[in-house]
Amino acid sequence: MTDTTIATATATRPWLDASLPVDERVQLLLDEMTIEEKAGLFFHTMIAIGDLDEPNPTFSTPSARDFLEKKQMTHFNLLGAAPTGREIAAWQNAVQRLAASTRLGIPVTLSTDPRHSFSENPGASILAGPFSQWPETLGLAATRDPELVERFADIARQEYTAVGLRVALHPQVDLATEPRWARQTATFGEDAELSGVLGAAYIRGFQGASFGPGSVSTMTKHFPGGGPQKDGEDPHFPYGREQVYPGGKFELHLAPFEDALAAGTRQMMPYYGMPVGTEYEEVGFGFNKSVITGLLRERYGFDGIVCTDWGLINDSEIFGQPFPARAWGVEELTPRERMKKVLDAGADQFGGEDCPELLVALVADGEITEERLDVSARRLLREKFELGLFENPFVDEDAADEVVGRAEFRAAGEQAQRASITVLTNQGALPFAPGRRLYVEGIDSAVASAYGEVVATPAEADLAIIRLQAPFEERETMFENFFHAGSLDFDAEVVAHVREVAAVVPTVVDVLADRPPILTPLVDVAAAVTVNWGASGAALLDVLSGAAPAQGALPFDLPRSMAAVEASAPDVPFDTADPLFRFGHGLTL
Repeated sequence: MTDTTIATATATRPWLDASLPVDERVQLLLDEMTIEEKAGLFFHTMIAIGDLDEPNPTFSTPSARDFLEKKQMTHFNLLGAAPTGREIAAWQNAVQRLAASTRLGIPVTLSTDPRHSFSENPGASILAGPFSQWPETLGLAATRDPELVERFADIARQEYTAVGLRVALHPQVDLATEPRWARQTATFGEDAELSGVLGAAYIRGFQGASFGPGSVSTMTKHFPGGGPQKDGEDPHFPYGREQVYPGGKFELHLAPFEDALAAGTRQMMPYYGMPVGTEYEEVGFGFNKSVITGLLRERYGFDGIVCTDWGLINDSEIFGQPFPARAWGVEELTPRERMKKVLDAGADQFGGEDCPELLVALVADGEITEERLDVSARRLLREKFELGLFENPFVDEDAADEVVGRAEFRAAGEQAQRASITVLTNQGALPFAPGRRLYVEGIDSAVASAYGEVVATPAEADLAIIRLQAPFEERETMFENFFHAGSLDFDAEVVAHVREVAAVVPTVVDVLADRPPILTPLVDVAAAVTVNWGASGAALLDVLSGAAPAQGALPFDLPRSMAAVEASAPDVPFDTADPLFRFGHGLTL
């Protein structure tokens, strides 16, 4: 922009004057906004890369144009991977040009679930695609290395900002105290102290030394701790709505959030679950004034953005199947009444919702005051100003591909994969010598051939390597099955197969431990057992062959049996009787 253009812009839109204090700029813009424009700020929902005029068929959401021009929304959670960084950057710039053409020109804030690892879940995470690939958060925890975690977050920050992603819907600092819980793969494990230290490092890496135009704002979740799930079920679904504290450890689950607050996290997301048998109201945390206002705002003095988890207000359809609103404890309320309760609780945004007309109606009917809108609108606008979006919402499309997936970033991710792999047992089989005859399952033969001669049967091999996924139960709907839940016991057929192979040749068993599997029937027959939290075949073979050191350590206990899991208290860490392997266990080679 020329000086003349800037002067003209600031004359008609004085909040664009970057020389003014942020609070003054916020007030200048707020004074110009209609109720409808203010209401649009309160909704933070899914959007996908594509034609700006086409709706999203997967989540049945409106087009980008309808979101911005009709609903006047400017906060979106970007779904799905893309082939290149440039493609994301070009789409982001098109969205920002559309936003700039609206009456007030308020820029869009794009957020994302984690997108640097190996998992894909439309309700929680996205495959890495063009980004550098790292282990899941549990794998970062297995390294026990705050500097590595901060380095990861700094790299992710650079890759996010290169394509216009400015809010991380993470870290997840919940404690994995219930072994069956589906969401623990994105946590730092079972220990409150380790989770707090690593969560703080993660926030520092994403937000930078000082918060500003180069930062990614972190939305720490799920306050006040989403781990103590009754029977380990997930509160995305009605059967998992209750959080229980038979061990009286509610306060322990707050500890990592205290570290996140001390590190300066900008935003918080309350969980879906409803506390049962505590001093707090028995309603979902997003509706819970005793938690959001009483605990987060008043006790901890948090004045940042509070955004609910996705889909608390309206019933929805996912993959063509109906899903009720996660209005746990307030199911009998209408969507309007739920919305009012969320605002009365002290939240600022409705995650996964796109119905500003309901909020406008609440104001028109005198149930919500404009002054209450302004409290949250100030927080939401302040974040946009401090991120520098009003100065420059656009990204360099040419540079995006140079930053996203840069060779040094990929190398760092691959090193973290190796560092996270944890050796649980070794009966002398590891490290294996180069050139051995290898029988592999779950590893590409072309990859394994760089480490030895790949053979077709166990009988021909000197060593077998079998990769498994931690067990989970199949559930009724497609969406449910993205959330691995239920028994942690391997099927009898899997155990029998491993035993059959191990009877023929020394066998290494490697398990993707997105939940703590029951390894009891495998450890007595395997020549070695390892666990990972997202690692390529090459990363695993580097460790098994001794090309890279074994240095990972368990971020949680591994239970000995499902009976021990069922007898434990969901809110108490390290509470399964006589675990097979303890937190922190990990052999060197």
